[in-house]
Amino acid sequence: MGYWNSRGLRGSQLEEYLNITNKIYLEQGLAVVQKIPTAIKPVALDPGKGTIKLAYFEEKSTVDYLGNIQGIPVCFDAKETNQKRLPIANIHHHQMAFMAAFEKQEGLSFLIVHFKFCDETFMLPFNTLKKYWDDAQNDGRKSIPYADFDQNLRIYPCHNILLHYLEAINHYLNGKEQQL
Repeated sequence: MGYWNSRGLRGSQLEEYLNITNKIYLEQGLAVVQKIPTAIKPVALDPGKGTIKLAYFEEKSTVDYLGNIQGIPVCFDAKETNQKRLPIANIHHHQMAFMAAFEKQEGLSFLIVHFKFCDETFMLPFNTLKKYWDDAQNDGRKSIPYADFDQNLRIYPCHNILLHYLEAINHYLNGKEQQL
């Protein structure tokens, strides 16, 4: 069972930018996407400061975000790495199972991955992630190298939108249609 303390779960910059982006998307009528809170059970409180000192996760979360983008159900998780690769260990079995089930219901599952070393962010579609995941489960490579991320799915800012990921989704979906 995971634990939370005063140094953990402070919220990443990536999630903060996604929350701002999702608010703008909602205001502009482009998408309805919400952050799914992780349920925690407080164990120790600091009454003087009114803060939680220690807590544990009540249950495993699924993904960070769920929503609907112009009629397309979406679920995605936000991942950040300081490395030049995304470790497969950063993705959990229950997340993969949830995204696979979501895809079977004709939803769109993906990761949004931010590489801190170069300050670049990408959409990683579930089908691509699954190939690396399956390979890692069979004693293959345990990470996805930065160089293997599709530059066509890179996420850029646009006007006041910090992470305009709808462009990457659009590019991905157009590519899928052309393959059919």
